[in-house]
Amino acid sequence: MAWRKTLVFALVAFAFAVIGALAGQALIRSGSPESELHEMLHHQLELDAKQEAQIEVIEQRFAVRRQALELELRADNARLAEAIESEHGYGPKVSEAIDRSHDAMGQMQKETLEHIFAMRSVLTPEQAAKFDRAIVKALTGREQ
Repeated sequence: MAWRKTLVFALVAFAFAVIGALAGQALIRSGSPESELHEMLHHQLELDAKQEAQIEVIEQRFAVRRQALELELRADNARLAEAIESEHGYGPKVSEAIDRSHDAMGQMQKETLEHIFAMRSVLTPEQAAKFDRAIVKALTGREQ
């Protein structure tokens, strides 16, 4: 009977881990501050041709890095699933897998912000002010 409780616990933990991972990836891909800022950059700031070209290069570089980071996150999710399957509870392997996943998510956030600031660096002061207000709104949900 105890093995059934352990199995149910492991399945529930695994389901929550998968749901959390999928929710995190969905937030990263859509509705994120970055996607809102990209929308603003390309449709509201009236970039000149030089700015568009500079931002395109920045975006292309980040797209490659972002893909690598997303692959790392998927690998971390797979390791978490293996740890849950192996330990059938919150043990040292699960804890280590969670820590690795959090490190990868943190790296994604840091590099996303570096990317955002790189794009900001090509804006005029007036454009940058609008961009900054959009950052505050995207991150807090409130207008400045």
